Amino acid sequence: MWRSLWRFDSLSSYVFSQNSFSFAHSFCRSLMSTEGLQSLFPMEDIAVMGIWELLPHLWNLKAKIKIATEAALSFEPHVVVTVDSKGFSFRFLRQLQDRCAQQGLSRPLHIHYVAPSFWAWKGGEARLRELSEFVDHILCILPFEEEVCTSNGLPATYVGHPILEDALHLRDNGAISNGSKVHCNGESFRKKYGVSSGATVITLLPGSRLQEVTRMLPIFSNTMRLLNNSFPELTTIIPVALNKHVENYVSSAILGFPVPTTLIPGGLPQLKYDAFSASKAALCTSGTASMELLLARLPSVIAYRAHFLTEWVIRYKANIPYISLPNILLNSAVIPEVLFHACTPMNLAAYLRQVINIEDHRERQIDAAEKVIKLLLPSEKDREKLVPQEFRTRFPTSVPSFVAASTILYSLKLK
Repeated sequence: MWRSLWRFDSLSSYVFSQNSFSFAHSFCRSLMSTEGLQSLFPMEDIAVMGIWELLPHLWNLKAKIKIATEAALSFEPHVVVTVDSKGFSFRFLRQLQDRCAQQGLSRPLHIHYVAPSFWAWKGGEARLRELSEFVDHILCILPFEEEVCTSNGLPATYVGHPILEDALHLRDNGAISNGSKVHCNGESFRKKYGVSSGATVITLLPGSRLQEVTRMLPIFSNTMRLLNNSFPELTTIIPVALNKHVENYVSSAILGFPVPTTLIPGGLPQLKYDAFSASKAALCTSGTASMELLLARLPSVIAYRAHFLTEWVIRYKANIPYISLPNILLNSAVIPEVLFHACTPMNLAAYLRQVINIEDHRERQIDAAEKVIKLLLPSEKDREKLVPQEFRTRFPTSVPSFVAASTILYSLKLK
C-alpha cells in the first residue's frame, strides 16, 4: 500500500483508490476536508503573502512546519505532495529531508503542485536548480513552465491549470473544447436573491486571504460610493472565500457598504458562476479569481495594493510588465490593471465605467477568453502518456487533478 500526504478531489481520489493508497493527516483547506482529508491545522493559519506582511507570522509558520514534519515522520509516507504555498512547502520539504537523513530513514518521494513563479522575477530561473535538492517532481499549471524546469535539472510535468476543473464540471456537455464557457444562470440568481432586472450588478472579489481582504475591501467600498450615482440601482455581489476569518470580516464590513450587497458563501462554484452571469462587470484583487472571471466571460478590472515595502520589492524585482495571469499569458493588457499607488477608488471607478459602458472594452476581454483556455489545455500527447488506458474512457483526461494524480502514480512506478 502506498501512503501519501496529499490534496485530492473526487477524480484523483478515485485514481488513488484503484491503486491501494492511504492518506495521512495533513494540512489543507476546507474544500479538501470535505473530500475526507483530516487536517492537522487549517491552511488559513499559514495563508500569508508578501514580505513585510510575513514578519509577524514567522514564529507561527515555524511551529506549523515542525508539526507537519513530525506528522510526516510518524506516518512514514511513500510520497509527500505539497500544494502551492511555496514559502511553507519548501521549508517543510527541506526540513523533512534533513530529519530523514538524521534518523537514517529513506526519504519519501517529494512532489510539489504549482511551480514557483520563477518567470515573474529577475534571476528566478536560476533558483530552480536549488529546488532539485529536495523536490523530486514539479506539477506545473502553466504551459511554458515544464520545459524551463526540466532544462534546469528539475523534473516537471504540465498538468493543466486548475481553472480547467471549472470549465469541465460546470459545462452542459462535460467536455472542454473550443467553446469552453461554463454554464451560468444569471436570471435565476437574480430571482433567488431579489435583484431586479434593471439593477447594475458589480461582483467584488477582494481576495481569499484576510490580509488582502482587509486592505482591498475598504478601497472597493469607496469605489462603489463613487459609482452609486452613475448606474441605476447599483448592487454588488461578493463571493466570500472559504475562510472563517475572511467570512467574519466581510460579514461585518458590508454593514457599512454604500450600496446593497449580497454575499455568496464559499465552496459553491455553480452559485458563484451564476453570480458572475448576473453581473455587468467585476472588480477583482489580482489572483486566481481573474481566471474565473475570464472563464465566465465577465469583463473586469484588476486591482492590487500591498505594504509599501512589498510593493517596492515587486517593482524592483519583477521581470514581467503585468500582474494578472490572463495578461501574462497573452502578453497584452487585455484586462485593466490598477496597481499600487494608482489603486485608488477614483481610478478604479473610472476604469469600471469604461468596462461597463464601452462595448469594445468588453468584447476585447470576452474574445481573449478562448485564447487563454486553449493555451492552458495540456496536449493530447501528454495526456495519453500520463493517463492509464483503463481510465481514459471513464474520465475526461483533460482534468488537471486527474492528470496530476496519474503523474504521481507514474513517478512512483519509476522510483
